[in-house]
Amino acid sequence: MTMADTIAVMNSGRIEQLGSPTELYEFPATTFVANFLGQSNLLPGRVTGRSGTDVLVDVQGQRVVVPAERNRSTGNDLLVGVRPEKIRLLTDVRDGVEGQNRLDGGVVVDASFSGVSTQYLVRLPWGAELTVFTQNLAVGGVLPVGTPTSLVWDPAHTFALAGDATAGVELEDALAGVG
Repeated sequence: MTMADTIAVMNSGRIEQLGSPTELYEFPATTFVANFLGQSNLLPGRVTGRSGTDVLVDVQGQRVVVPAERNRSTGNDLLVGVRPEKIRLLTDVRDGVEGQNRLDGGVVVDASFSGVSTQYLVRLPWGAELTVFTQNLAVGGVLPVGTPTSLVWDPAHTFALAGDATAGVELEDALAGVG
């Protein structure tokens, strides 16, 4: 990823996505690409409306905002994606975070300190488990297993894939857009 300005991610001989390293990482086109280049949290959701240039999505009764230009789905059922390092953990549920996506009711079920960061696994009320990477800024700041938490992130870091986001792209179709 550090040596190329354009990369083709292939799956079983088919191009899943063609683009710059940043585009592939920040705005994957399929679940395969989302998890091939790093790790992604993907949650099923349903479009409930629009607000300006944003798509409003219901994820198990909680609202998530997806910028319309980061939504690859054309239907109402989609997968909401966010990378683990984009999420912050809030342990005081009274904290209000204006303009942020927020999923409440999480519980830390695993915490792995790795020096530069801590990897958390947070279980949400409906059983989904999301991975969160946090930079270790405070001494002794690792949250213990069992800590209630909310997951918070900037909507600009959210992407959406079609609910069946596994379709690949034929080589000829992908190369047709390359000039």
